Amino acid sequence: MPNSRPQEYAVIGLGRFGSSLARTLMSRGASVLGIDRSAEIVQQMADELTQAVVLDATDENALRDIGITDFHTVIVAIGSNFEANLMTTVALRELGVPNVICKALTTRQRDILLKVGATRVILPEHEAGQRLALELLNPGMLGQLELGPGYAVMEMCTPPSMVGEPLGKSELRKRGINVLAIRRADRVIVTPAPDTVLKPDDVLVVLGSAQEIERCARSD
Repeated sequence: MPNSRPQEYAVIGLGRFGSSLARTLMSRGASVLGIDRSAEIVQQMADELTQAVVLDATDENALRDIGITDFHTVIVAIGSNFEANLMTTVALRELGVPNVICKALTTRQRDILLKVGATRVILPEHEAGQRLALELLNPGMLGQLELGPGYAVMEMCTPPSMVGEPLGKSELRKRGINVLAIRRADRVIVTPAPDTVLKPDDVLVVLGSAQEIERCARSD
């Protein structure tokens, strides 16, 4: 069993969300223990994960027996059965797992899970809806990570008005937006120099005021 190293995770619930999460972690070099009460699902995933076990995760003793406390981060990806999600979260916190990340379907579920000790709760459908709304309103925006009130790291297409301009003279710098990296074809330019000339197909990873970034993304 793992020794609480950062790249080792346990994912409880191997439905669409949980299996996608587990596969992505594995593809990035992490070690993943997959847990589900369905023997059929576990069998399907067994060859793709470091380890996969059939288990009722609401059973605190069963979790202890498989060494769940060796994991620093456990993701509870149980979606359709909120009672099982809740009981599993409580069991993990009782066992002392430091970082318990849960999936919820509603904001009410999120609030309850946080109250019983979840470290973080995500609402995949809610967040996907937000991302789609932003993409529809700002076609130049490709993704974002909120850092705090009003600030974010975002991916955006190079606005047509900035194509052919050196980065140091672009509207981005004038608006206090920092370019952290540029994705250009099959390579990434990290902390690009001010004399880097922007190309039409460049994707910019930027940091700054979310409002200003959105304005730049909308500019023609």
